[in-house]
Amino acid sequence: MLPRLPVHDAQVPHPGTLNLDHVAHFVPDREAAAAALVRLGFAPTPFSEQFHRLQADGPLVPAGTGNRCVMLREGYLEFLTPFMDTPVAGQLRDSIARYTGVHLVAYGTADAEADHARLSAAGFTPLPPVRLQREADAPSGTTTVRFVVTRTPPGTMAEGRIQFCGHQTPEGVWQERWLSHPNRAAGLRRVFVVVADPAEAAARYASYAGIACDPVAGTVGTEFVQQTARGTLHLMDTAALQARFAPDGALMPPCLPWIAGHELSSDDLPETQRLLQAAGMPVRVLPDGRLRVLLPPELGGFILFSRH
Repeated sequence: MLPRLPVHDAQVPHPGTLNLDHVAHFVPDREAAAAALVRLGFAPTPFSEQFHRLQADGPLVPAGTGNRCVMLREGYLEFLTPFMDTPVAGQLRDSIARYTGVHLVAYGTADAEADHARLSAAGFTPLPPVRLQREADAPSGTTTVRFVVTRTPPGTMAEGRIQFCGHQTPEGVWQERWLSHPNRAAGLRRVFVVVADPAEAAARYASYAGIACDPVAGTVGTEFVQQTARGTLHLMDTAALQARFAPDGALMPPCLPWIAGHELSSDDLPETQRLLQAAGMPVRVLPDGRLRVLLPPELGGFILFSRH
């Protein structure tokens, strides 16, 4: 049994609150994605096949998908790949047909039942909570990691798979050996979602998560922010995205809606910049000092790095 440390307990929010737990890129080629992550200075976990139960007391069956993760001291990044002919794998392939990149945003939760009740009361018709598990490498052999996921039917949230994730075994996910990265990435801070109508999306996300979305004043375009107990969701139109992060015109949505990217904190921002530039990555220093990195096509989207 793996020991449970403070970093593990910090991943589960207090009851009645949510945090920004992780985002997931849907990628068609798991090996190409892994190689791109290493070039970016990340230390991804080994590939792990996913299993789920179709009924609460049913047998474990393959989901047809698997992942590698970039584990951070606060949250993580997931890179999901379909590799079988299953309904779940088909959903991933349909999303990848739209674009390679982030298609999933997970709120961290301590109470899946409360999330389900809130979604029902708000008229979202949530699916029954799903109990997922997968085998993860451990220092000695393997360990089983378990999650409870609450989500709504595909298409309910046009932006992607917006769900709630309750970690039952964070010690198996946030293993200390996976928390250090050459690029000094430390935590997941923000996710940026580009939509045609930010006001409509803000009202919907406020109802979905039970957290207000506040307008951002004094910016080009329209933007709303939703502040969780740890991490922020940004809902913006294309004009706001380009004014804030792409005055060079480098970020053009492949379609709308588009979960365009995310922001990570860095323990050493100059070292992050040095490593990325040495690797030939397209790095731009924004006026506020953050680094914008256009991700390779194997991953899709962009990352901002900021001081921890």
